[in-house]
Amino acid sequence: MKKIVFLLLVNSTLMLSQTNDEAMLKQIYKVALTESKAYPWLDDLSNKIGHRLSGSSGAAKAVTYTKEQMELLGLDKVYLQEVMVPQWVRGEKEVAYLQVEKQKKSFPICALGMSVATPKNGLLANVIEVKSLEELKALGTDKVKGKIIFFNRPMNPEFIETFHAYGSCVDQRSSGAREAGELGAVGVIVRSMNLRLDDFPHTGSTNYKDIAMDKRIPAAAISTNGAEELSKLLTENPNAKLYFKQSCQTLEDVLSYNVVGEITGSEHPNKIMVVGGHLDSWDLGDGSHDDGAGCVQSMAVLEIFRKLNYKPKNTIRVVLFMNEENGVKGGLKYEELSSKNKENHIFALESDSGGFTPRGFSIEADDSNFDKITTWKNLFEPYLIHIFRKGHTGVDIGPLKSEKIVKVALQPDSQRYFDYHHAANDTFDAVNKRELELGAASMASLMYLFDQYGLQ
Repeated sequence: MKKIVFLLLVNSTLMLSQTNDEAMLKQIYKVALTESKAYPWLDDLSNKIGHRLSGSSGAAKAVTYTKEQMELLGLDKVYLQEVMVPQWVRGEKEVAYLQVEKQKKSFPICALGMSVATPKNGLLANVIEVKSLEELKALGTDKVKGKIIFFNRPMNPEFIETFHAYGSCVDQRSSGAREAGELGAVGVIVRSMNLRLDDFPHTGSTNYKDIAMDKRIPAAAISTNGAEELSKLLTENPNAKLYFKQSCQTLEDVLSYNVVGEITGSEHPNKIMVVGGHLDSWDLGDGSHDDGAGCVQSMAVLEIFRKLNYKPKNTIRVVLFMNEENGVKGGLKYEELSSKNKENHIFALESDSGGFTPRGFSIEADDSNFDKITTWKNLFEPYLIHIFRKGHTGVDIGPLKSEKIVKVALQPDSQRYFDYHHAANDTFDAVNKRELELGAASMASLMYLFDQYGLQ
């Protein structure tokens, strides 16, 4: 009889807890969809400040703005973390054309981030088209020396998850210039990481690693339409020469900041839960999806808790990381300071996949904690959140090391993300207000549940 009573009490407690959680999530979504400042914040970041490339005046203005907005939320602490960041400057608008006999066909290009410039008067050379780094290496120095290498491997449309398509071909952007330069090429043109055909070149970092400055060759991205046409023209005119000119340069590192705000935990102030995105962006658009959306969603998590007068058990900290795009200096500095201060992080959530409709979460956790999180799936079903899977979480929370920590990434619908990623059309008008707010609500809901039930 005692066993039956005990089981009834346990089941009753679980049902009550479930009911309370359902009510709390309903309130979180209500506040996010009717009261949140996430969309106005993004409007200011995008349209009043603009791009926020590390070391730029826009990045500095964004630091000041987001710190002020978090102070207005009445958080327990708001502060800045100093971090030295690269200062790469694009310079004049890039130019490219293919010289076929007496005619010149122009193409839309943009310098890849951290690339060196071409000679002052530009660069003119024959072109070799390749589909992979392996194909490049197979050519050898004799065929590559003195040429411009055109990497033209498209994102694979067969992948339903577009980040898999991105991962399958981004090595030509990140490593193409280094590999081609070592074989004696004089320049690199890379097909943009974009599934659709359009005229927007998409930038992104190229990595020379430890190659001497005088051995580095210029690298640029070409739009997908441009890549298709260039490939066709080269097939018809294999001896045609390509000209391109860019004037980018890397200046001395400059001082910047991570922006941090927190609500101190009522029961476990030394246990820290982080939510964040990266405040910097590339310079072609205004970085609304990448990653203004993630920043304002992270700020909105604390805004929602404040509006609901929710007092978390653990310390909940929002971090807007600086320099994710071309160095990850903000994420590395955050971990350095965390280790120095012997902080205990139990949870980290990052939003850096655009402000599209949320679909679920990608999770890095041991089996017991992963299983625990998946028991909350039914609470998210009314909000059409269904993905709970193990996988990559985030670049900025990646360096975080604690004795035991769960890391999570918000997973929005990815089908449109690479239409805008690192391109001039990544602007405020591309972000839907309701989708942005749903993402913030999903993040706040997961933060609430983890705060309530903690690590296994």
